[in-house]
Amino acid sequence: MIKESITILYVADQNRSKEFYKKILAIDPFLDVPGMTEFKITETHKLGLMPEKGIVKILKDTVPNPESGSGIPRCEVYLYVDKPEAYFERALQAGAKKISNIELRNWDDYVGYVADPDGHIIAFAERK
Repeated sequence: MIKESITILYVADQNRSKEFYKKILAIDPFLDVPGMTEFKITETHKLGLMPEKGIVKILKDTVPNPESGSGIPRCEVYLYVDKPEAYFERALQAGAKKISNIELRNWDDYVGYVADPDGHIIAFAERK
């Protein structure tokens, strides 16, 4: 049984990404040390930010260097939130790139998409 989970995004600049996610999530990280910043998204899920240079020390040459994919969408963080418009607007004001406006999708979620400074896709959704 999985008790808790964390999604870790590899980022070019940990501090820049920390400030970006603080603004869009409207919460402070509960952990912020060199090499890792973590936000508690729900009681059982965290969002982590790890510098690309740091993870390379673990990955070594077993996979491509994460820096080579910077700016290329490599994952999606899909967040169910109250008032997705507020999150979407905060993200744009924080410097996110608009990918798709908030609209009702064919899977019955009202959702909009942005990209963070590293190209990771963030969706702000509400179930209808």
